[in-house]
Amino acid sequence: MNKQLLILIGIVAFIALVVVPVGLIAALVLNFQTVVDWIATSNDPTRIIDCYDNATCAIAWPIVWTLILALLIITGFAYTTLLERKILAFLQKRVGPNRVGPGGFMQPAADAVKLIFKEVIVPDGVDRPVFFLAPILKTIPVLFIFAVIPFGPALRFPWFDGNWYNLPLTLADVNVAVLFILGITSIGTYGIVLAGWASNNKYSMLGGLRASAQMISYELTMGLTMAVPVMIAGSMSVYDIVNIQKYPWDWLVFQNPLAAGILLIALFAETSRAPFDLVEAEQELTAGFMTEYSAMQFAMFMMAEYMGMIAVSAVIISLYFGGYHFLPVDSMPILGPLVFGIKIFLFLCFFIWVRGTLPRIRYDRLMAFGWKVLLPLALVSVVWSSIAVVLRESSFTLYVVVSVIFFLVIVVGGLFFLSRGGTKDEVEKEENIYDDPVITGRQSSPGWIALNLVGGLLAIPFALVEGLINGLEKFGDATAGNSDETAIVPSDKGGD
Repeated sequence: MNKQLLILIGIVAFIALVVVPVGLIAALVLNFQTVVDWIATSNDPTRIIDCYDNATCAIAWPIVWTLILALLIITGFAYTTLLERKILAFLQKRVGPNRVGPGGFMQPAADAVKLIFKEVIVPDGVDRPVFFLAPILKTIPVLFIFAVIPFGPALRFPWFDGNWYNLPLTLADVNVAVLFILGITSIGTYGIVLAGWASNNKYSMLGGLRASAQMISYELTMGLTMAVPVMIAGSMSVYDIVNIQKYPWDWLVFQNPLAAGILLIALFAETSRAPFDLVEAEQELTAGFMTEYSAMQFAMFMMAEYMGMIAVSAVIISLYFGGYHFLPVDSMPILGPLVFGIKIFLFLCFFIWVRGTLPRIRYDRLMAFGWKVLLPLALVSVVWSSIAVVLRESSFTLYVVVSVIFFLVIVVGGLFFLSRGGTKDEVEKEENIYDDPVITGRQSSPGWIALNLVGGLLAIPFALVEGLINGLEKFGDATAGNSDETAIVPSDKGGD
């Protein structure tokens, strides 16, 4: 099977890398006059047409760009798995995949063939429609994120009608693209939650519950930090945010590094990557929400995770790291996709490096870190940018001074917070959860009194609703009984 697969891949690669380029070159040589006309009209404004101003181009180009993007993302997902295995092997002083193909380069193809031909095992008691729908709900929304990400400036491309067409490298320039990204990332979590619920497995259910709690904790922080570029650019369009970062010193990461760092951490939690992979913690949950999945269903969850890494890398690059912009891109637009791809590659390496370096966070500390640390700091970053935007309109010097002061306060405060270790007694007090009156139920303590008081107040409306429902049910039963007694029933003895 592997030999046949390698032959098929070799044929496809030969067609794509040899036959197609040679055919294009031959067509251009045979139409030499067309090439001369293209070059002569490359700067003629009357021959330059925006793609969306032409009906045919407006229909054909989005389809072509979608196919190109899907091919790049799916191929990128496959080789991100190989990249991770290679980098982790390097970090852990071992040998990674090196058998299938030169240097293990064909390992993703071998893994795909293996998973395609594996048996799909469905346990008894699962909710079958939801069980099969969950991997799709996790995978498809990730692809939608790429629809609003600009991969480069518009490329001017000649066509055989003698005109040049400006082809945008983004599928849709939506004016609420940041809001669209927030909504799509939230939908992906439903796939994990429903997979855990439909599996009829306690480990899977716990993984789904963890995913929902983690989403609530960290998406609030993520939304606040994504609001910072919106305030600075004055637009929710990702294209507009990228266009204000044309040079490296204009990148928003230098204007608000706190927000960029918080967003990066929140995206780790959003993609459930280590050290935030509590939804599939193998030590205590086997494989978490994926425990009962096999074959291509399992592969779809893995595909969603790695495509999610690519997607969130594209998001943070577009919002804080200049997108496709770098020094020579404005004069050579063809370099835009290449620069963007290099930045995504570097962020993927960072994701993998963190996984191979940091241990998994304990779940209660994960929640505490999200609510007690990241959320307050995200609010500070929003206030920082709000003040900076107002000051920039009045005095650029004052804007720079205030930004530097904010930055120094955050850095010094962070170093102080991280360097203080705490005494031994404080650590033991923090670890000893059995002193918590909420857990022990010890009476007469302030915590016990407050808990019972709040619980009693909350129970009143529920008791009233329950009493009202019971009363209505009794009234309905009584009405039905009276109507049955007074109804006219036919008799076989005659009479009414």
